[in-house]
Formats: sequence, structure tokens, C-alpha cells
Amino acid sequence: MPKTPRDLAEGMAERRKRRLRDDGYVRETFTQKRDDARRTARAFLDRFPKQAYMSEVEQWRELPGGDIEFTMRRLRTAD
Repeated sequence: MPKTPRDLAEGMAERRKRRLRDDGYVRETFTQKRDDARRTARAFLDRFPKQAYMSEVEQWRELPGGDIEFTMRRLRTAD
């Protein structure tokens, strides 16, 4: 059965996640409504400032129905 573009993209994302696991970053993935996603990302960056942890929204996408799936990453320097 042929794969859909979404199946291919999800497979690529999974392979990328596996490759990046031991790169020194801690990642957290969230799926939330848009306003909640903004609050979560801001709280993450307040807790782990970019200057000290190289924190960022690593990737994000809008899901069918409007939810936002996003991954925050930071160095594990304080762990």
C-alpha cells in the first residue's frame, strides 16, 4: 500500500529524533491548543533561558483540528 505524504513526513521525523537523541539536548514534545502552546513555550523559555541553555522551539506543526504539536529543546547543563 502506498504511503501518504503525512506517513512519509512522520517517518522522517522519527528517524531524525532517533539520530539526535545523544546530542546533549533534552527535548519535550507537547500537543496543545494554540494559546496554551504559546504559554507553555514562553514558560519553558523563562525557566530555561536561551542564553544559558540554547533553548528553542525545535519544531512545530499545526495538526488537523487546530492543535499545535511542538518540541522544545534545551541543553542538559543543569541536570
